[in-house]
Amino acid sequence: MDAVPLWAQLIALALLILLSAFFAMTETALMAANRHRLRHLSKRGSKSATTTLWLLDRTDRVLSLVLIANTLINALATALVTAVAITAFGNNQRVITIATAAVAFLLIVFAEITPKVIGATYPERIALPCSMLLKPLMRISGPAIWFVNLFVNGLLKTLRIKAGSSARDHRLSPEELRSMVLEGGNFIPKKHQSILLNLFDLERISVEDVMIPRSQIESLNLSVPVEEIKSQLTTCYHNKLLVHEGEINQIVGILHVRKAVALLNEEGELTVDHFRALLTAPYFIPEDTDVFTQLQYFQENHERLGIIVDEYGEVQGLVTLDDIIEEMVGEFTTSTPSAARADVISWDANGECLLEGTTTLRDINKRLGLSFPVDGPKTMNGLLLEYLQAIPENNVSLKIGDCIVEIVQVLNQSIKVVKLKRPRLTKRRYAET
Repeated sequence: MDAVPLWAQLIALALLILLSAFFAMTETALMAANRHRLRHLSKRGSKSATTTLWLLDRTDRVLSLVLIANTLINALATALVTAVAITAFGNNQRVITIATAAVAFLLIVFAEITPKVIGATYPERIALPCSMLLKPLMRISGPAIWFVNLFVNGLLKTLRIKAGSSARDHRLSPEELRSMVLEGGNFIPKKHQSILLNLFDLERISVEDVMIPRSQIESLNLSVPVEEIKSQLTTCYHNKLLVHEGEINQIVGILHVRKAVALLNEEGELTVDHFRALLTAPYFIPEDTDVFTQLQYFQENHERLGIIVDEYGEVQGLVTLDDIIEEMVGEFTTSTPSAARADVISWDANGECLLEGTTTLRDINKRLGLSFPVDGPKTMNGLLLEYLQAIPENNVSLKIGDCIVEIVQVLNQSIKVVKLKRPRLTKRRYAET
């Protein structure tokens, strides 16, 4: 070492530290890089992104290269500093110890912690250009990597660890995708984020959660006089009507109102059989069908309206394709009385809200920022009856969670109107839509 000037040795030490920092920073950046973003860049023609993905598919070889390089470089740096110390101060054990500690400190600060923090902070920005250097280095050092991996793979087999199995399986679960959408709020418009979140929820909720309850179904009874049928057809709010004879569970079909109105304009005496001839077959849905599955069924069967029945065949309500679409994108129809009533669900100046007992708990949670349980009864009436275990009287109040609920009107063994009082001591909690 006497023939090598001190300044050259210091430059060599600095280069070794820089090389060690490069490998440490590259390793961290590769492991922290977002594979989905890299795939997106690769599909757009980025060669560096394609190379980075190629390296990530060979994680075991990349780690071997980085660790071999880092180990050799750090050993050379330590040896160089020790040689410089011996040349300058002689074979003094204390000086050698101090020199070793000094180089260890330099490597920890400048070749490990600092570059790894930088790599974790800017993963894609660093991984893309560095991968173009790492790939040829992997090919050059192939024999050394193969030799080292012989022992590594033997040790992994002894420990019964399958190398690379978890690294190559990067499929995301629905919950992980949902978290990604939530965390991407700064990059996704609020409305788009809401639609995506609603899509994930379609498998969590059943058709019961979005159906029009039996009591609110606008239906046509063929057992009434024809004049009454005509009057109902000219004043109905929907373009399709559920048709039954007598009791609503005796369903005979679905009537397209446009066809029926055209029939009214024809001359001659109308009978029930004229309307019966226009009916299409009803489409029945089990009450526990999840909304996403039902959307697929609507598509496969070319249907837009289904009748929801329980295990005994009793009609519980009906659901339309529009109801499911509104569950995803939000309400877009306001022409029916039910939609008009839904818009009234809001707190007044006194922090109170009057609701019908048939209002669904999901609508209440979404519009009022409450958190009533939705895994049991679907309506406010059902929730109150479950809590009270009896048909209550007017002016009975109870507290559910943080909200005070007052029963205003009871009629025909069901709760017709309730008043909610806005929680004051708790922060508003918005249920996920």
